[in-house]
Amino acid sequence: MTAISLGMPDVPTKLADRRVSRQIQVGTVAVGGDAPVSVQSMTTTRTSDIGATLQQIAELTASGCQIVRVACPTQDDADALATIARKSQIPVIADIHFQPKYVFAAIDAGCAAVRVNPGNIKQFDDKVREIAKAAGDAGTPIRIGVNAGSLDARLLKKYGKATPEALVESALWEASLFEEHGFRDIKISVKHNDPVVMVNAYRQLAAQSDYPLHLGVTEAGPAFQGTIKSAVAFGALLSEGIGDTIRVSLSAPPAEEVKVGLQILEALNLKQRRLEIVSCPSCGRAQVDVYKLADQVSAGLEGMEVPLRVAVMGCVVNGPGEAREADLGVASGNGKGQIFVKGEVIKTVPESKIVETLIEEAMKIAEQMEKDGIASGEPQVSIAG
Repeated sequence: MTAISLGMPDVPTKLADRRVSRQIQVGTVAVGGDAPVSVQSMTTTRTSDIGATLQQIAELTASGCQIVRVACPTQDDADALATIARKSQIPVIADIHFQPKYVFAAIDAGCAAVRVNPGNIKQFDDKVREIAKAAGDAGTPIRIGVNAGSLDARLLKKYGKATPEALVESALWEASLFEEHGFRDIKISVKHNDPVVMVNAYRQLAAQSDYPLHLGVTEAGPAFQGTIKSAVAFGALLSEGIGDTIRVSLSAPPAEEVKVGLQILEALNLKQRRLEIVSCPSCGRAQVDVYKLADQVSAGLEGMEVPLRVAVMGCVVNGPGEAREADLGVASGNGKGQIFVKGEVIKTVPESKIVETLIEEAMKIAEQMEKDGIASGEPQVSIAG
C-alpha cells in the first residue's frame, strides 16, 4: 500500500488574481505590480526626537514592519528627517500636512517616499509642478493620501459628505495634476473610518486607475474594534486582488498594528504563515482544558521561525482527524493525549505531559526543517475540538 503524506496541507488556491497595477519603489521595498503586499506602520514619537524615533523604528522592524511613516508637522521634525532616513533599517516615508515646504524638505532629506494630503495643504494644486519636479529629480515616490476627515472643501460641497465618489474624485484629480507634469511615481490611499465606505471607495479607485493602492481604515479605533474593522475591510479588498500595501490604524502601540497586518496577510495566504494555532472554542465534549493548553503551547513555541503546524485537540470527535492533518498534534481525552507527528501516532502521554512533549517534538521538527533548508517560513499551530 502506498503511504499518504498527511503533513502540513498545501496552500489553498488564491481567492482572486491580483489587480494589475504599476509598480513603484519605496526605498528597498517594491509596491504594486507583482510585489508581495507589504505592511506599514507609523511612529508615535516626536520625529524631532531622533533617538526615540529610531528606537521605535527598530522595534517596528523587529516586529516585521517593512515601511515606516513619520510625522513632520514642524521645522524641527523636518530637520531630523535626514538622520532618521539614513539610519533607519527600513524605508522611511515623511507624512506631510498643511505646509508644502516640508514636502521639499523630505525629498531633500532622502526619505524613501512622501505622503501628501491634498485636502489640508493650502493651495496644494499650485505647488504640484514644483513638487513633481523635485520628486522626479530625486526619484522619490509620492503617496496621495485622501482622508474622509480632511477632504477638500470643494468636494465636500459637491457631494455633501465624504462619499466613496468624493474620495476617489479627489485622489484621481490630484494624480492627474502630477501626471500632467510627467510624474507617475504615485500610489494612492482613500481612507475612511467606515469599512463599507472605504471598501467601496477602493473598488471604484481600482476600477478607474492602475495606481498601486495603500489600504487603510482611518481612525479604526481601539485595538479590538480597529482589528475587526481593518480585518473586514482588508479581507474584502485583498480577497478581490485589490491592495498593494497596508497600514492597520489602531489606538495601540505601533507594533500591534504590524502584528495585526501580518496576521491578515497570513490568513489570506498572501504571506507564508508562521505559528498558527487552530483551536476549538471548547464545548461539553472537551475532556481537557483547551484554553489552557492553547495558551501554554503558544507561549512555549513563541518565536519559532519555521513553517510549523501544530494541532492541540480537546476531544475525540474532531481531535484525531485534525491532529493527523498537522505537522504536530495532540488528540486529548481520558486524562491522556495521543501525540501525532506527520499524521502518525508516535506516543501516548499523560495529560500533565502534553505541553512539554509537544514543545519537545516541535523543537525536533524545527531542527530538521532548518537542516533541510526550510527555516525562513512561519510556524502554524492547530488546536481544535
